[in-house]
Amino acid sequence: MKLNELLNNVRVIQVIGNAESKVIDSLTIDSRTVGKNSIFFAIDGFKTDGHKFIPDAINQGASAVVMQNAASVPDQIFSHSGCVEIVVEDSRKALSEFSNIFYNEPSKKLFLIGITGTKGKTTTAFYIKNIFESAGYKTGLIGTIANYIGDKEVKTTLTTPQAHEINSLLAQMVSEGCTHCVMEVSSHALHLNRVIDLNFRCGVFTNITSDHMDYHKTPEHYLDAKKILFDMIPGSGYVIYNGDDPKSSKLIFDTRAKKFSYGIMANAEFRVQNIEFNLDGTTFDVEYKGKQFHFKTSLVGHFNAYNATAAFASAVIAGVDPIIAGKGVNTTPQVPGRFEVVSKKNKKVIIDYSHTSDSLQQALNAIHHIVKKERPIYTVFGCGGDRDRSKRPVMGKIAAEMSDRAYVTSDNPRTEDPFLIIDEILKGIQTNNYRVIENREEAIRASIYESEDNAVILIAGKGHENYQEINGVRKHFSDKETAIKYLEEWAK
Repeated sequence: MKLNELLNNVRVIQVIGNAESKVIDSLTIDSRTVGKNSIFFAIDGFKTDGHKFIPDAINQGASAVVMQNAASVPDQIFSHSGCVEIVVEDSRKALSEFSNIFYNEPSKKLFLIGITGTKGKTTTAFYIKNIFESAGYKTGLIGTIANYIGDKEVKTTLTTPQAHEINSLLAQMVSEGCTHCVMEVSSHALHLNRVIDLNFRCGVFTNITSDHMDYHKTPEHYLDAKKILFDMIPGSGYVIYNGDDPKSSKLIFDTRAKKFSYGIMANAEFRVQNIEFNLDGTTFDVEYKGKQFHFKTSLVGHFNAYNATAAFASAVIAGVDPIIAGKGVNTTPQVPGRFEVVSKKNKKVIIDYSHTSDSLQQALNAIHHIVKKERPIYTVFGCGGDRDRSKRPVMGKIAAEMSDRAYVTSDNPRTEDPFLIIDEILKGIQTNNYRVIENREEAIRASIYESEDNAVILIAGKGHENYQEINGVRKHFSDKETAIKYLEEWAK
């Protein structure tokens, strides 16, 4: 694309240089990936200011630089290099706007569904993808575990990628024949303007509890960030929301879209009833327009009845036949690391991504519901470093009080001292039924070898993740692989 053609369709404050002579092949926020025909976006980040890397980008051959701080680099550097200087009000917003145009507005060519909430985004996204594919639509997914273009997996590191990465993925989906896409939309992505130029046809709200307070600081700020998605949905679109969550009324208050509720409340458009679950799966009914639909999913837990109903409602309102949508729910495979059960003999291990106090409590509530005091419950967990510290003692209290024995260990300590994280967890524990084993693999092994033959062991916090980050370095580590290894060793 010619740079001047791109600039004709975006908002800028000032352009210095010969834009007509430039051809653009790529967009980037990382100066190390700049090449000929690249635009480098100088983002003022939380750890470093991208404006510091403008000279590096120019030396790498950038055709243009987008920046919000015009005084950060002397104009002479641009004029000597022939690099075009583009000044904007906000580099993050510009990245979203430029990306949308550069990739030819791909979100307008897809039926795009955005899901936000504290918990359940990933599972709901997998349900929706499977439903639409059951209905014959090739469907993409952008989410925490991985991104998918139909059946092709594309690895990811962020719940919601950067704006140029999102639009690149959406453009690939369009070129490869996708008609639908479901996207997990994080509060960070909404607040940081990564999705502001996307054309969402549907917004889904799962639930909201305290999370990411290291970033948002207050529950109100967190809620306001989530609300951005529903304010974006046009009048021709629709919103599916959890009517049982008291915060939903604020989230959907200003939306222009048509609104449909789900939940157990009597006036829900999609009313959930008769939820039952065990370690083999979940059954429940949904009443919609006077008709009853029965579901049996292999995914375990009361919360998965909600996730499945949100997905069912999203598809039905989009025009999918309810019978086909129901089959899509029932055939959705286990989502990696989301209350995933592995076992040997009569011992069960549950791998779950529960990394907040509320999600840990929900996971343990589900286990108590299943075992009905007939099996001992063990919990292995830790808390991530460089994240919300306030949840650490709360999670310690929950794990100890709701388990026969808790193993306090490391999660992803990142740049923090893992023993200091553990000390903060222990401040919330008032009982003696715990053991500290900082090494996560050793903690998992101990829980398997030291528990009764019929024990149920929850390994919480990392779920699908296949790494552990220590001192800023990631090494391969999988809770599931580790649990299977020691279960098989124990069972011999």
